[in-house]
Amino acid sequence: MAKSKGGNTVETVWKIAEPIASELGLSIWDVRFEKEGANWYLRIYIDKDGGVSIDDCVDMSHAIDKPLDDADPIEQSYCLEVCSPGVERELKRDSHFEKSIGQPIMVKLIRPIDSQRDFNGTLESYDNGNFELRLEDGTRLMINKKETSYVKLDDFGGVEEW
Repeated sequence: MAKSKGGNTVETVWKIAEPIASELGLSIWDVRFEKEGANWYLRIYIDKDGGVSIDDCVDMSHAIDKPLDDADPIEQSYCLEVCSPGVERELKRDSHFEKSIGQPIMVKLIRPIDSQRDFNGTLESYDNGNFELRLEDGTRLMINKKETSYVKLDDFGGVEEW
């Protein structure tokens, strides 16, 4: 992750993007600054109740373009992408987990438990980086999010409105 002038790139972009998103009736789900191959990508994931449309992405992209240019928080050239986090959105932040309690999730562990890395179930609780997963058979697992490769919403049960 590249550092911006005066701090972390993601935090800086989040602070710029959040009030703009709010004005458009959107919220920021995540901000990522990632290198893929030779190119850098600044990805701003937006969300709103009822889901995000292509028009929402276009509106946010146009609205944030000039403030990003004015603030100039990123030294190298990059591609700006504004997108929806999708139905199978990745849960990364505490607020993502808290908002998703009761929802079906998919978990991939870094190290297997009883030779298994992939689990599907319902997110029962979340506290300070630890979450409880209830499997279909009723088994409950306590997992620390640091032990996961990813945690994503699972669309097998549908997604309630955010």
